[in-house]
Amino acid sequence: MTVATSAFTRERFERMEEERLAVYASRSARATRSRGPLPAEEEDFRTQYVRDRDRIIHSRAFRRLKHKTQVFIPFEGDHFRTRLTHTIEVSQIARSVARELGLNEDLTEAIALGHDLGHTPFGHSGENVLDDLLQKGHPEAGRFKHNYQSVRVVDRLERRYEEPGLNLTDDVREGLLKHTGWRRDFPFPLDFVEGLRFESGGTLEAQVVNWCDEIAQQTHDLEDGIELAGEDAIEALAVSRVARAVRGGGSDPAVRRASLIRGMIATLTTDLVEASRSRIDRWIDAGGISTPAEFFGRRERLPGDLVGFSEDGKRLYAELREFVYRHIIHSFPVSRHDGRARRVIAGLYHAYSENPRLLPDSVLEVLHQDLGVRFLREVPLDEVKPEVERSYRPQPGFYRSIADHIAGMTDSYCIAEYRELVTE
Repeated sequence: MTVATSAFTRERFERMEEERLAVYASRSARATRSRGPLPAEEEDFRTQYVRDRDRIIHSRAFRRLKHKTQVFIPFEGDHFRTRLTHTIEVSQIARSVARELGLNEDLTEAIALGHDLGHTPFGHSGENVLDDLLQKGHPEAGRFKHNYQSVRVVDRLERRYEEPGLNLTDDVREGLLKHTGWRRDFPFPLDFVEGLRFESGGTLEAQVVNWCDEIAQQTHDLEDGIELAGEDAIEALAVSRVARAVRGGGSDPAVRRASLIRGMIATLTTDLVEASRSRIDRWIDAGGISTPAEFFGRRERLPGDLVGFSEDGKRLYAELREFVYRHIIHSFPVSRHDGRARRVIAGLYHAYSENPRLLPDSVLEVLHQDLGVRFLREVPLDEVKPEVERSYRPQPGFYRSIADHIAGMTDSYCIAEYRELVTE
């Protein structure tokens, strides 16, 4: 019997969620958008979380991830990972874990695909440099952290619709914020805090993305590092408990490397699923929760550590992380890259701060609209410096906009700007 495709409406997909998801899973029918509903599209069969996922995929910030560094500079080799490949890998691992736990895969995928939208060029090195520049030079403008910046991107900086931002559901926005360390009093200018639920540990889907991000990051940074370092790194791993804990073999180095990474991912994700399921079940049983409605009523008090490794899994993960930092993150090639990132980003930040006319028209227009300052392209040259001193420099938003602009750059654009504006 053939089922008419018209039968697969949004309402039917929502009913399917009710039938197949665990009681502790998020439901798209309950999703809220604190900034208001999206325009009504009667023919749209997508659930709320699927619409969020699609908005993220079609954003400019998502496309730019292709040219942003994970650990190694992408153009040093054809197979090293970028922020985009890392994001896709996190999404795959997270969806698999969410499926095993009976969670909402669509919400998990949307959070995973958007979790690094706020990342700077040059990976965590770029993030640390921008944070240092703001803290030490202009603390009134707030600090920088990529998960907060991801929320700022989807709430404010993306410009695809009549209103600023992407207007995502609160569950996705909260997941972007809480996929890594966060606290309510972190000095970052979030324009719109409604719906972020700072009192809650985050949805279980967000907690899954948090740990799958860690699994993907450590195992894949290790794989890229081994590819760069060659056989020596594999031999170093051979004496590590991490390598002995998984089954990886073969005489060919490439096969051994791939087998090792697969084994690590499988071992860590299996531990994550089993340990998390046990903790979630205990919490559900202790609360006497038997229906999705009962869970939803207590979601504000959801602990932030229900998803996580067992004690053995924690030890295994800690050893892997320590190995990656010792042999990869602090290696000579990565240290050189980090020094270059600091020099380039700091150079651009100071250049833009000293002479805002070096900023593109789009940024100057944002400053004009948001800060009420004159549009510098229309200011006579002899009045530019007084205008900057009088109207631009006293405002924290000026320096925050510079940080926004640099954070949105790709590695290659950032280097090209530095060469043109600073070194020439």
